[in-house]
Amino acid sequence: FPAMTLGLAFRIRELKLRVMAGKTTVVALILGVCAHTAYAFLASGPLPLGTGRRNARASFTPRMGAKFDADRKMRVAVIGGGPSGACAAEIFAQEKNIDTYIFERKMDNAKPCGGAIPLCMVDEFKLPDDVIDRKVRKMLMISPTGKEVPIGQTLKPDEYIGMTRREILDGFLRNRAIEYGAKPINGLVTAIDVPKDNSATEPYTLHYTNYNGEKMGPKESLEVDIVIGADGANSRTAKSIDAGQYNYAIAFQERIKIDDEKMAFYEELAEMYVGDDVSPDFYGWVFPKYDHVGVGTGTVVNRPAIKQYQNAIRKRCEKKIEGGKIIKIEAHPIPEHYRPKRVLNRAALVGDAAGYVTKCSGEGIYFAAKSGRMAAQAISKLTQGGTVLPSQKEIEDTYLRDYDMSYGATYAVLDLLQQVFYRSNPAREAFVEMCDSEYVQRVTFDSYLYKRVQGNDPVSDIKLLFNTVSSLVKQNLRPDVPKDQTFSNPVESLARLG
Repeated sequence: FPAMTLGLAFRIRELKLRVMAGKTTVVALILGVCAHTAYAFLASGPLPLGTGRRNARASFTPRMGAKFDADRKMRVAVIGGGPSGACAAEIFAQEKNIDTYIFERKMDNAKPCGGAIPLCMVDEFKLPDDVIDRKVRKMLMISPTGKEVPIGQTLKPDEYIGMTRREILDGFLRNRAIEYGAKPINGLVTAIDVPKDNSATEPYTLHYTNYNGEKMGPKESLEVDIVIGADGANSRTAKSIDAGQYNYAIAFQERIKIDDEKMAFYEELAEMYVGDDVSPDFYGWVFPKYDHVGVGTGTVVNRPAIKQYQNAIRKRCEKKIEGGKIIKIEAHPIPEHYRPKRVLNRAALVGDAAGYVTKCSGEGIYFAAKSGRMAAQAISKLTQGGTVLPSQKEIEDTYLRDYDMSYGATYAVLDLLQQVFYRSNPAREAFVEMCDSEYVQRVTFDSYLYKRVQGNDPVSDIKLLFNTVSSLVKQNLRPDVPKDQTFSNPVESLARLG
């Protein structure tokens, strides 16, 4: 709240200042409205703690680009075939003097993910209708005491949140990159030999198992000049450049097939459940897919209890999914903040590998695709048509600078909001109560769908601030709000991905 108050004061003085509001997934539609008053302040300040731009520079002497004079085309390896990797490969593949390779271990990978994408992504990345399973226009927010708040009345008839299955979305983006000329390798990169002393001209050597559609495959290697690490939270690219560790959440989801009558209830509806029974620091969800629903949850602070929280979210919605059959169980780590280092020499991290997943919501699809595209556009331009090897400083001053200027405030604000609204059940009750405001719904939906701040109504922002504070006080005085459970995992809680 101190940051929100400071941001509000700043906005009253500087009403004309607008900042991009990259809210993330369905939960951020609501959480983001409080951030609305803080963006101007945070955008003018430092990047979120742990961002690796300065750290990366300290480990490598800046140089300008070096001439590429090998007796072959410049080679770019994109490691990972999800949204970040596919969108990066698509850009590089359109440069005729660059050979682009895209590595993916599982071409049909179904990553556990809510699958929500903003409307602007559909147009910006030219996604066809058959990639979108459901067009969600309504939501139910359910509090720890069971209070339900319907959301969505401010949406226009042609506005929606897209719900996707990752195997469909990822496959479409990856195939499009291949159509542009990227060379697919169905393989697992196991090691990367980096240039000695961070040489400006020596190639990287990738060692990988080439499965080529089989369960087993030969060990092979490939020399490349630029590496894009799009290989997720457990990134081998990050390990090879010593990118540092980060904290992470575990997301757990069950795909549940329910009968047609129950499925009709979720035709255009998604549900979010908050309460320490379903997660002490996240939320539980029921998101509609093509012919089933995804029911899941996640946590950072108590990862060993993830199955307990999954059982709780299933119990909270049991009448709506009664008789359903679990057809798939999925679990995956999700980064909680930027990697300490995101660029080293000519290797750059994007998507989950870079830590581009926001707190509060855990959303990363749009930011993965956007970071992959932004990195590729910046680096491709720096190569000057495949004739120059860009330096680390140049990549930092283009890709990292532009990405952080666009979205750095978003990550910082949602981090603060998680601390405000996910700290206790009374705070979660206040969060759901806040969602009943038409102003909250209008501003946050507009900001999320189009990735830009809408409204700028300081009077309404002041009212919202005071109403939220009042609600927090009131909910803390209620005797019927369940007490938060205590837990302890002092060893596992210190575990990090590196």
